[in-house]
Amino acid sequence: MKKLKQITLLALFVLTVGAAKAQTATDAVVKELERAKAYTKEYLDVMPEASYSLKPTPQMRSFADQFLHLADANYAFAATATGEKSPLAMGALEKGTDKSKATVTKDVLASYDFVIASIKKLPEAKLKEVVKVFGRFDLTRAQTLDKCFEHQTHHRGQATVYIRLAGATPPQEKLF
Repeated sequence: MKKLKQITLLALFVLTVGAAKAQTATDAVVKELERAKAYTKEYLDVMPEASYSLKPTPQMRSFADQFLHLADANYAFAATATGEKSPLAMGALEKGTDKSKATVTKDVLASYDFVIASIKKLPEAKLKEVVKVFGRFDLTRAQTLDKCFEHQTHHRGQATVYIRLAGATPPQEKLF
């Protein structure tokens, strides 16, 4: 009987410790965005400075503008999803005039820092709350963060073609 009691207590302890270390939904989102930030930096790093102005067709954004658009959207999605005030007006980065590699890299990485810091402040219980995205779409805060992630992935994927057109090799896929 004493042995059974010890085993039961040990099992309860293991379960309690495991639950205490369990990752929250916001922790998981932060982890994925930290990975995405590092992956995006690899894209910015591999593109030659002279090719930041590359536009595959006149109708398309330049490489720099692709990433500044991504950064603008990071701010907008994160502000909407978390309620944190964006430090920039919508579209301000893409409308800017300094499209150098150094400035684009700094601005894009800062947008990820804003997203990550904002999510870290967001109580997990708020993820199910509905917010109005871009004045048109009713989504939960969690869905809005999903759209943020989907959007940056979309533009990073487009940038793969730009990098190849510039004669460089894009970073290897990073799913995990």
